[in-house]
Amino acid sequence: LKATWDTLYVSIDHSSNRFTVLCTILLLAIMKVSHVAFSLFLAGSQTTAFTNPVSNSAKQQSFRLPSSASSAADTTSSANVAQKSTQDPLLIRAARGEKTERTPVWMMRQAGRHIAEYRDLCKKYPTFRERSEIPEVAVEVSLQPWRNYQTDGCILFSDILTPLPGIGCEFTIDEKVGPLMEPMRSYDDIKKMHPMDPYKSTPFVAEALKALRQEVGPETAVLGFVGCPYTLATYIVEGKTSKEYLEIKKMALNEPDLLHAILQQLADNIGDYALFQIENGAQLIQIFDSWAGHLSPRDYNTFAAPYQKQILDKIKEKYPDVPTVIYIKHSGALIERMAATGVDVVSLDWTVDMADGRDRIEAGRKSAGLEGRGGVQGNLDPAVLFANHDVIEERAIEILKKAGSVGHVMNLGHGIEAATPEENAHHFIETVRGYRHEE
Repeated sequence: LKATWDTLYVSIDHSSNRFTVLCTILLLAIMKVSHVAFSLFLAGSQTTAFTNPVSNSAKQQSFRLPSSASSAADTTSSANVAQKSTQDPLLIRAARGEKTERTPVWMMRQAGRHIAEYRDLCKKYPTFRERSEIPEVAVEVSLQPWRNYQTDGCILFSDILTPLPGIGCEFTIDEKVGPLMEPMRSYDDIKKMHPMDPYKSTPFVAEALKALRQEVGPETAVLGFVGCPYTLATYIVEGKTSKEYLEIKKMALNEPDLLHAILQQLADNIGDYALFQIENGAQLIQIFDSWAGHLSPRDYNTFAAPYQKQILDKIKEKYPDVPTVIYIKHSGALIERMAATGVDVVSLDWTVDMADGRDRIEAGRKSAGLEGRGGVQGNLDPAVLFANHDVIEERAIEILKKAGSVGHVMNLGHGIEAATPEENAHHFIETVRGYRHEE
């Protein structure tokens, strides 16, 4: 650089042309500024190199759960970046009502008992809570159907009851009977309930979700889920699973304020738990109010819908681009009410015709002053997966045609049955993945 400057100075000294002299001076000035800027850049790079090292140990700690406050801040930032992705997974785009190249598909309860690998894993980890609360085991179980079938969604292997111990409601799961807990049926009982810190009570959920995001890649959506307050309250009040739900119905009729107190505490905590899942990698949240289908429309409006809406509103307030789905078993009488909560997608069970369901979802949204047709999920009868492949294909395509090309996520109308042949589940997924709507 110095030699170049010397040459230019000589050209000035020996030039009698004024224009040449001016041009040469201008060139010298540009070179001087560039030299100063380059020097500053080198200095800054050296400073950064010495003051901001990225060690191998730091890279290896990508799954480590930091403290609650710092983790929440870091993962919130990550979630915001993820939401702004220019090419979100197919399932996420469909759930938002965007036009997609094909209909995405996954199955409720896709991870679990119908897969031979899972049954083998149960021999080593005999309890459900081991399988769902040891992160590496939960990740493996979650990935099994995704690897085997290439589903468009990979749902976290967990349970709607998982957050309850963090709220003060301990439970056990009997492999034959199901969940068991001490029932809460008085104001003294519910004093045990308290706000949860999901980073302390369910760190394994955060770790599993982060691992799943890394494992499945950008084409597959990682799905989180929560149980809704009414359905969770059935376990808290009944103390176990039930067929008639008489204890919680008696409380609703005779002590409604007590039930509302339980439901409100659950809504506050479950809303935060949903945010926690999003902040650690979940790209969609499905809310399950499975047993709200046992309520009359009047009681649904009183004890279920308001608390569903609180959770949905909390999600949308902080993460408006994260799609939400609601599922209720035997919900044929409640579709309009479900849609009126403002949820993005209503998951229909198999007792509702898909075309009728789409119209009713749109009507329910319109009655609540909501714009758009709304999305739909479902709704193949799980029993169809016991039929021959021709029947599976015909029934699946019928639903695809009735649902249309926009705003539909193909699924079952309920969780897959444990005895379902794996080859039939695979054929169902392949049928949907291979189907294209006519333009």
